Amino acid sequence: MEGGPAVCCQDPRTELVERVAAIDVAHLEETDGSPEPTRNCVDPPPRARAVSVIPGSALRHPAARPSLSARKFSLQERPAGSCLEAQAGPYATGPASHISPRAWRRPTIESHHVAISDAEDCVQLNQYKLQSEIGKGAYGVVRLAYNESEDRHYAMKVLSKKKLLKQYGFPRRPPPRGSQAAQGGPAKQLLPLERVYQEIAILKKLDHVNVVKLFEVLDDPAEDNLYLVFDLLRKGPVMEVPCDKPFPEEQARLYLRDIILGLEYLHYQKIIHRDIKPSNLLLGDDGHVKIADFGVSNQFEGNDAQLSSTAGTPAFMAPEAISDSGQSFSGKALDVWATGVTLYCFVYGKCPFIDDYILALHRKIKNEAVVFPEEPKVSEELKDLILKMLDKNPETRIGVPDIKLHPWVTKNGEEPLPSEEEHCSVVEVTEEEVKNSVKLIPSWTTVERRVWRRR
Repeated sequence: MEGGPAVCCQDPRTELVERVAAIDVAHLEETDGSPEPTRNCVDPPPRARAVSVIPGSALRHPAARPSLSARKFSLQERPAGSCLEAQAGPYATGPASHISPRAWRRPTIESHHVAISDAEDCVQLNQYKLQSEIGKGAYGVVRLAYNESEDRHYAMKVLSKKKLLKQYGFPRRPPPRGSQAAQGGPAKQLLPLERVYQEIAILKKLDHVNVVKLFEVLDDPAEDNLYLVFDLLRKGPVMEVPCDKPFPEEQARLYLRDIILGLEYLHYQKIIHRDIKPSNLLLGDDGHVKIADFGVSNQFEGNDAQLSSTAGTPAFMAPEAISDSGQSFSGKALDVWATGVTLYCFVYGKCPFIDDYILALHRKIKNEAVVFPEEPKVSEELKDLILKMLDKNPETRIGVPDIKLHPWVTKNGEEPLPSEEEHCSVVEVTEEEVKNSVKLIPSWTTVERRVWRRR
């Protein structure tokens, strides 16, 4: 949009197609030549996610990137920078008196008005005014969306349905719970896009303080786009890696407690995230860390997912996921490994295994032992937990229930985490909910014609 016309001066279809076509760009761009907003001293993240800063926040010029290869950017998360400083005040999951992280969430929004605004700085999509682009990723762009009736901003992902239907997109789950297949009857064969809608129906009902909330999904049946409306998290990622100022050990402990509760909730809902890392952990206004970005997630039936494909960020992949054995591997253990790498990042500001080349990185992950730097000093209890989470054998790797009981996590039992029963309840979806999981909207051509006639 630099040096270009205002959004509404362009053909809306062309404008959105151009944005989706540009989704492989792995960094944020400045809008209209102005400096990018920062998120509490954290540079805006490179991937699309449900987060940004409202225009009008404090601004600064982005720091110059170090001279690193594009490959290195793909293996790790970000160029060197500072971390989000620890937040002052009591933390919700810290005190032993904390009972349950569940919070009231309002039901999914539905709207019946479709129009394109005459405004010079936005496109209107239903009740949302689409404003500046705030992120890009593998499946689409993220735009700031304003709901005037609520006086509230959201993050709207504009996703390509074609890309979602590929190997690393949404539609990788078994028949819906409660279906004939689950009751022993014949499984219903779903079309690819029906599987996408089924997945969305599950994601819309996820309700946990440590998981980013999906509010609404809009679908233009004549176009390639899906529009996903997420909660907007103003503070951004909890950390960008590598980082010059890692967290104090206590702050890392509090953040890990949130991550473990969110992960336990996802596993309870039979969802494997597959891409846990600091830039996919967003800090909400309530001080809670929330798990985001389900672009490569899997759902499963039974006790655990048995996976065989590779997905996620290279530096956070488990040894079994990059093995040449061809054997399937546990999804839950995969998430624990990535959380262990994340915990290491929290206290050291970098990944435990680093290399510029993918094959060398894989070799280190599979063969080299975890090394703890001399600085900063961390407790032996923390080192013990990291080693158990980064056990190269998924069969003996510590699981989420045991992480919750680890002495470092609970301060030797003084601050226990809530039980699974206290903060988890199963999400069931009906056929009707799958059918209504996406709000259909007229094609841009139809809407443009209506707007032209009103003029």
